[in-house]
Amino acid sequence: MKKQPVLDANGKRKFGMLDKVAYAAGDFGCNMSFALKGTVQTFWLVFMMMDIGLLSVLLLLVQIWDAVNDPLIGSIIDADRRKYRMGKFKSYIFVGACGLLVAGALVFIPLPNADMWLKAVLFVVGYVIWDACYTVANVPYGSMLNLVTENKTEQAQLSTWRSIGSMVGGMIPGIILPMLIWQKVTYNGTTDFLDRIEIPEGFDKSQFLTNPLTHKPYEIGDAVLSPATGKQVEILLGNRVFIAALIMGVLGFIAFMFMIKKITIRVDENSVKANENGAKVNIFKAFGKFMRNRPAVGATVAAMGMFLGMQSATTANTIMFATYFGNATLSGLVMVIGYLPMFFFMPFIKKIVEKFGKKEASVVGTLVSIFGGLIMLLFPLVPQSVSLPVYMAGLVFFGIGMGVYTCVSWAMMGDAIDYNEWKFGTREEGTVYSLHSFFRKLAQGVGPSIVLLIMAALGYNEKLGTIGQSPATAYNMCWLVAGLYLFSAVMQFIGLALIYNIDKPTLAKMNADLGRDAEAGEPTETVS
Repeated sequence: MKKQPVLDANGKRKFGMLDKVAYAAGDFGCNMSFALKGTVQTFWLVFMMMDIGLLSVLLLLVQIWDAVNDPLIGSIIDADRRKYRMGKFKSYIFVGACGLLVAGALVFIPLPNADMWLKAVLFVVGYVIWDACYTVANVPYGSMLNLVTENKTEQAQLSTWRSIGSMVGGMIPGIILPMLIWQKVTYNGTTDFLDRIEIPEGFDKSQFLTNPLTHKPYEIGDAVLSPATGKQVEILLGNRVFIAALIMGVLGFIAFMFMIKKITIRVDENSVKANENGAKVNIFKAFGKFMRNRPAVGATVAAMGMFLGMQSATTANTIMFATYFGNATLSGLVMVIGYLPMFFFMPFIKKIVEKFGKKEASVVGTLVSIFGGLIMLLFPLVPQSVSLPVYMAGLVFFGIGMGVYTCVSWAMMGDAIDYNEWKFGTREEGTVYSLHSFFRKLAQGVGPSIVLLIMAALGYNEKLGTIGQSPATAYNMCWLVAGLYLFSAVMQFIGLALIYNIDKPTLAKMNADLGRDAEAGEPTETVS
């Protein structure tokens, strides 16, 4: 006989492992799309060869749209009172998942020979549609945590499993995608391979038939080297990026369908708001109150530092691997090393927080990250034969330092909301979360835009692709990447050590004054 599920007092299946795995699958689905964001700038810069200044401006514009459409779509969901067979939140997730089947690929339509104005239109339209579909799925998915269970400990468990789904969903494409979309070029005995290479301005095809180091003609099977840097030529396969985005859309859809089918809603859907902004607020008064909340400001500065460093470094990191190390296919695998230590901390985060406190443990972590950033500053100075291991060592220390903060960052924001109630008598959850989210998205948009401009100032010429960049430009990318990681760690230290002021004794006093016990579990956070 089929085993009957255990029911709770309301006749719903009792909360358990199936809910946690299903909720993790939801963020896996989200990250099948979100993971593509790290490829957007590289695709449009290297394959589409869009003007770097124009791309910088367009990135900023679409990120403003990203900040606007979250509360907009959240408000639409909140205002919807229709009855759905699957339930309101699951229905919106289903619609978003259907859109993401193809929407992610719209940003990667491979037309490198199109006019610049058409490229700009394709980029903006594709990104706006993609981001709207992503938001339709992601906003109700995030709100579902409060629909599955009202128990705070169980919500914390869901949040932890969400982080696991997020990191697995981000790491798999992070490792595999660069290996699929970058191709090393070898000499095949004919000149056919030249048709696959976008010959940079100032170079001719004959330069790719002779080894620039030995000045001898290539033999069959030889690696074709860039006449500019002497590194093996790698080409970005734009058609494969498009196909990979479609495949990731299908995988994400499957994960969403698993979640929709297996997870159980136990709370009235109309009692939970998808729009964190809530009621209309005076933006100037809200900003003034936000700035008086020291822990909220500190946590926001730290989060902005995390995004400005890690996500802004993605494009420069890929260019660095292609031009300096001559191995763009390895870039994703190496970057993932910085995320792996976060898995190590997850099983121990509750004990770490109970013993040392969220702020105290996170501050120690930022010091370790700063140490990792300083190690990275060494890798451009050592011989190139050992520079990659030095870079990876710095990345490992950076990731170890990030581990604790990544696991407790949302919990620290929850404490900041309690602090607002403790000090000023009002919780203002919507205002605090909204402004925190706004500044995070601002960092996600402004960071990559500024980095693209810095890359141009350091000599990167989009008309030369990765093949024709000078050795000096490749070397400059090393300093840029190392500097971004160190800057990220320093910003996190400033936010958590110097601004955020809820240490363990203060948290205990605040909880006692507010009549609250410390939570049984610590929510974790995903880098998204």
